Amino acid sequence: MTQQKDPMIPDGAVNPIDTDYQIGQDNVVVKIGPFGLDIHNRVFLISALAIIAFVILTLVFREEAGPAFTTLRNTLTSNLDWFFLSAANISVLICLALIVSPLGKVRLGGTEATPDFSYMGWFSMLFAAGMGIGLMFYGVSEPLTHFGTAMQGTQFTDGVRTDWAPLGGAAGDSAAAAELAMAATIFHWALHPWAIYAILALGLALFSFNKGLPLTIRSVFYPILGERVWGWPGHIIDILAVFATLFGLATSLGFGASQASAGLTYLFDIPGGTTTQVLLIIGITAIALFSVVAGLEAGVKRLSEINMVLAALLLLFVIIVGPTLAIFSGFTTNLISYLEHLPALSNPIGREDTNYSQGWTTFYWAWWISWSPFVGMFIARVSRGRSVREFLISVLLIPSLACVFWMTVFGSTAISQVVQDGYQAAVEAALPLQLFAMLDALPLAQISSFIAIILVVVFFVTSSDSGSLVIDTIAAGGKVNAPTVQRVFWCTFEGLVAVVLLLGGGLTALQAMAVSTGLPFTLVLLAASIAIIKGLMSEPRPD
Repeated sequence: MTQQKDPMIPDGAVNPIDTDYQIGQDNVVVKIGPFGLDIHNRVFLISALAIIAFVILTLVFREEAGPAFTTLRNTLTSNLDWFFLSAANISVLICLALIVSPLGKVRLGGTEATPDFSYMGWFSMLFAAGMGIGLMFYGVSEPLTHFGTAMQGTQFTDGVRTDWAPLGGAAGDSAAAAELAMAATIFHWALHPWAIYAILALGLALFSFNKGLPLTIRSVFYPILGERVWGWPGHIIDILAVFATLFGLATSLGFGASQASAGLTYLFDIPGGTTTQVLLIIGITAIALFSVVAGLEAGVKRLSEINMVLAALLLLFVIIVGPTLAIFSGFTTNLISYLEHLPALSNPIGREDTNYSQGWTTFYWAWWISWSPFVGMFIARVSRGRSVREFLISVLLIPSLACVFWMTVFGSTAISQVVQDGYQAAVEAALPLQLFAMLDALPLAQISSFIAIILVVVFFVTSSDSGSLVIDTIAAGGKVNAPTVQRVFWCTFEGLVAVVLLLGGGLTALQAMAVSTGLPFTLVLLAASIAIIKGLMSEPRPD
């Protein structure tokens, strides 16, 4: 790693935005006993009060909440699938256009800026950003689900065709079904989600490092809103970002709790169910709070390093004891299959595979969009000194390839167990349990399953800790070193929201809120794309 510089001081020529706004000028700074607060009075109060009200109302009307969340999810995914798919496609096209355009020469941090991190360190952090609870939860379950439906193919009910497999499936052809299942899975984890993250990360980096504005979502909109960005239009943008991030994180935490609960039941016969999941969320949130209090260096950094080591060990273990040759040959085959089916999978209109395009893709795109402030801010903070072209190529390709490899290792192993060995336990298991059922067919199943549980827990803690930092930065007007008690507040309520959503409707409720908060932030993301292009056009480019 090279010598660290103040990221807010540009190196070389830039075109800063001339504004009288000072970071934190609208904040309320108070001292309550030993605790201090430094909050943006409007963004924090509205966001916090709305979240508190949501928690209380969901608990009070728990019986009514479940059906309401189910209806909400079904309504949004069935009527707005075209909108989410189109928005993700636009993000990919914008990234590709910027890569090949002269705007790709713009350097984040100034024409003479140099990277804060080496390629190896930077790539490692991009890879770490791509790892999460989702990869653990869906690494086995999604490929197996798509494989099973693809093998069944098209269904006719009373003479009416009903497609629920991706692109109609490959009935009776296990090899074609496996390729289609992996392509359909990789579609949700490769270019499209990373283009969504890259767009917002680029905007945050550009307007902070080059334009001198606060590291918060509203800053990206200065080319469109001008000085109004510091008023209510900007407040609304940041409030939507808080909602999207918090509910996106709560969705991940709920998935993590359900998988950890399934793993504990599998290993130690601990009773599963909602009660165990709630206790897990409370316990792991408490651990996350200790990490928050310990600080970024002592807390999340060490946990992230543990995460990377454990993830690498589990990945290497499955490669060695699993179908090694099939995994390595499958990586290339799966990548080619993904690229071959990419146009059809990303088609937003006239789809007949509605269960896949609405039940899977629409949820995923809304989930990734709700995560974009969280991941985008992390990527922005470690990418100073890179050119826009270098930034976009790396953010699109490095994490995408890492996710393709992860899904190939776990998904291809699970499918191989079904096709080659006739092993049905993983297929018949519930989604949260399918990872452990797959590991059960490999040597040292007890040890690998225990490592998997630890990984889920540590992912939970690091996501909660890092997420609370991002939310607090937004709710503190762009301040990155706000009082710790504020991060404690957000960390606590991330756990509470996950709890009440599980109590109010389980995984369906989690998905419903990810989609509903991702919807308005999709509009924010599309508008941000225009602002980013305008901002890049005003920047000087190195010779």
